[in-house]
Amino acid sequence: MIVAAAIAMILVAFALPLVVRPEHLPAPEPESPTQHLEDRRASVYENLRDLQIEFQMGKMSAEDYASSKRELQAELAGVLASIEEARRRAPR
Repeated sequence: MIVAAAIAMILVAFALPLVVRPEHLPAPEPESPTQHLEDRRASVYENLRDLQIEFQMGKMSAEDYASSKRELQAELAGVLASIEEARRRAPR
């Protein structure tokens, strides 16, 4: 009896992907038009945190730290401006 139930479950598990069609699946949620910019913003923030940790651990000089920080902050400012512009242009 247990063997028959196990065999039935295995058959259902293998047959289910053959029965389910793409039209039966729910539509994917639309991606935000600014999602790629928000991902980049998160990445730049993470890079700034990592940079600060490396500087505090003494892995880089103050000049290198300041230079890298300025570059990342400039990139972050551009990304934030792009996000704001995209949100302003997006229809409500």
